[in-house]
This record gives sequence, C-alpha cells and structure tokens, in this order.
Amino acid sequence: MQKISSFPPIINYESKILILGSIPGIKSLEMKQYYAHPQNKFWKIICEIFNEEFTTDYTERIKILEKYHVALWDVIDTCERKGSLDSEIRNEEANKIGELLHNYPNIKAIFCNGQKSYKNLQKIPPKDFHLPIIVLPSTSPAHASLKYEEKLLSWQKIKNYLP
Repeated sequence: MQKISSFPPIINYESKILILGSIPGIKSLEMKQYYAHPQNKFWKIICEIFNEEFTTDYTERIKILEKYHVALWDVIDTCERKGSLDSEIRNEEANKIGELLHNYPNIKAIFCNGQKSYKNLQKIPPKDFHLPIIVLPSTSPAHASLKYEEKLLSWQKIKNYLP
C-alpha cells in the first residue's frame, strides 16, 4: 500500500459546478494532472460536451474548464492504495468540500465522477452544502460496463447547471 494525496482544486470565483473524483490514479500522480490516463474518457467527454476540439495539452484542458465555469477536485485528500483501483483505497481522509463551497459560493451543483466519489461525499457532514448532488458514470477505463455514448449522454446533464 502506498500513501497518496490528491491535487489542489481547479476552481475560481466564476465556477458554477464542481466535479468531484475520488483520488488521482497512478498515471495522474506521475504526470501531476487530473485524469491523465489516456484511456480515461474525462477530457474527451468534457471537450465533446462543450464542442471544443480535443486536446492533450493540460494547460488548454484547464482553460476549457475555466471557460465553462467548471471546477474540479477530489473527495479524498489522502489515502493508502495499491494500484489505481478505487476498490483498493484504504484509510481515506476527506478533502474539505464544505469549506471549499463556503469559499466559492457561486457553485450551484456537485457532480460525482463515479460511485466511489459519491459514497465518500456521503460520509462528509452535509451541513455546508445544500446543493444538488448528481452521480455520473465513472470516466475511468476500469468502469467499462457503459458504452462511451451512454456515458456522454449522462454527462450532458452538467450543461443544465451552467449559464
């Protein structure tokens, strides 16, 4: 088991929605980038939802999130994990989601990238966030039970909470 930590949030005062993952996988940790594994469909879905050209340039990817008022973070701050699978996560400690939402009051909805982020979010006392929480199918290659088109259709919901 290896002790790992999440990245700082990608957020600004214009952000309207918050997408929460669980915690970065091995490839993301190596590259110091959210959703860096080439088989993870997160960036492809984000680009397609907003009709942006797909890019592998991380700086450009972040600009797309900012352009469409999307914040990104993880529910888990630190944990122990062997490999990249959420099922291998042990001894997790939560990020301060309530504090983040307090500091960024323009967030109107929370979207969980998969069941693990949702289940961990449920463990955090919800006193500070009376916002809609929507669970989306995981973009991880480990969750291939849904076809890409089905995932994309579900992820389109985020546009309902954006200007």
